[in-house]
Amino acid sequence: MIQMTMRVPDELAKRIQPMSAWLPTIIELGLIGLKTGATATAADVVEFLSKNPNPREVLEYHASDEAQARLRRLLSLNEAGLLSETEERELDELQRIDHVITMLKARVSREAQ
Repeated sequence: MIQMTMRVPDELAKRIQPMSAWLPTIIELGLIGLKTGATATAADVVEFLSKNPNPREVLEYHASDEAQARLRRLLSLNEAGLLSETEERELDELQRIDHVITMLKARVSREAQ
């Protein structure tokens, strides 16, 4: 893993200091380039991480009931071959968010051992 040093304005530093352990995940979510309704799910994840959760809370984290219902709907439409182009992009973005969260949980789990 590469260690990086950044210069940020003092005000921004005050805001990100409490969530510094989670910055790699937050940056990764930002780099996904969300352009659909999946942004709400990513925002929920960032909000969760901004509260500086402990490892147990991270391992127990799951998307909101609304986000899970939306994902189930998109998966059903996908199985039926009925996804619009926009819905395909949203499903892809939600799957990338899920992958980021899965990788975060794996990292936290390894570090807890």
